[in-house]
Amino acid sequence: MTDPLTRLRPTVAWAALAVLLAVGAAQSAATLKGSPALPPDTQTAEQMFADAPDGVDPVVTGPVSAAFKQRQKDAGCDSAVWPKIPAVCYPD
Repeated sequence: MTDPLTRLRPTVAWAALAVLLAVGAAQSAATLKGSPALPPDTQTAEQMFADAPDGVDPVVTGPVSAAFKQRQKDAGCDSAVWPKIPAVCYPD
């Protein structure tokens, strides 16, 4: 005789997968909608680097302080897209 739990196991697995996909989609949608807007007086990277029409990468390859990393995180530098990259994403 077949154990009832054995027949239910694939259904539970599919339900768990559906929940994980729904949570991932909701998190992804919230991240896209929650991107920080730049204040109107903020100088953008496009203004700072007007001679670079294709963009300037804000990735820092040298050592930086924890305060600078926190400033970048607060400004949303990871999700910033050229030309709307805040000046705080670049080191002084």
